[in-house]
Amino acid sequence: MPIVDPRTGEPLTSDTPTETATAAQEQGQPRDDLIIDVDRSNIQQLLETSMQVPVLLDCWAPWCEPCKNLMPVLEKLTREYNGAFILAKLNIDDNQDIAGQLGVRSVPDVKLISQGGLVDHFQGALPEKQVREWLGKYFPEPEGAQLSPEEQAAAALEAGDADTARQIYAELSQQWPDHGPYKIELARTLVATGEPEEARALLDALPPEERDAPAARGVRASIEFGEEAPSADELAALEGRDDSEAQYQRALRQVADGQYEPGLEALLALMKRDRAYGDDAARKTLLRVFDALGADHPLTVTYRRKLFAQLY
Repeated sequence: MPIVDPRTGEPLTSDTPTETATAAQEQGQPRDDLIIDVDRSNIQQLLETSMQVPVLLDCWAPWCEPCKNLMPVLEKLTREYNGAFILAKLNIDDNQDIAGQLGVRSVPDVKLISQGGLVDHFQGALPEKQVREWLGKYFPEPEGAQLSPEEQAAAALEAGDADTARQIYAELSQQWPDHGPYKIELARTLVATGEPEEARALLDALPPEERDAPAARGVRASIEFGEEAPSADELAALEGRDDSEAQYQRALRQVADGQYEPGLEALLALMKRDRAYGDDAARKTLLRVFDALGADHPLTVTYRRKLFAQLY
């Protein structure tokens, strides 16, 4: 499939693969000519190559720590795409004249070149998920694509393996220390592994704009639910009771344990049965659960609609 310019819809490359790409694809093996170093000796040849296959030009420098984080991500994805593009690495310290001609002002600077011209670029060390999304604007997803670290963490959480998810986000947070969303997700996994105070401290250390973002508020709500929910003994003492207080406490416990759907259903039922209970506690708690789940979560969408229908 040719690369397509999203701005015009016009193809930027030929549909005809090179002989090397065809042979590698037929054998199902990664190619060994996908990653090259570029300098004065081969920059012209690289531009000529871009007439046949797109080139991802990674402008980096040895002193640039973010470059060292991004380069392995680009190399991994280049091998994964296996011939959709070539990764060319330009050391700007050794090739200042080329960097100047390309308009490189800070690194990392990644440029997508096709047909000898610049198609798009991004600056800064983007996490793998964002690089995948950027590449997805121009290339179809490769067959057998690996899960991103974020997807691996989500799968682990869904399988009940919070420890693995925590380890993934701990590594991502260390690798990308300025990427606040990773720290928020690490805090979420700390809550899931029974370490709410560590999670709270991590959230408190975030910059104000990230500390007050919806995702961070959601994690704080999860911590609060764990603190407010009845203990096992307190829950046992409610056995046989069907009053509003008992219903509310059971719903809190379900939410704190991650049983969101039954908890939301119980809160909605309590709101319908006894709206006045606890100064409208059921409705207010529903909103806090929505906050904890996030606006785009399927349960948030479903139960927000149910809540609206019950109110109006």
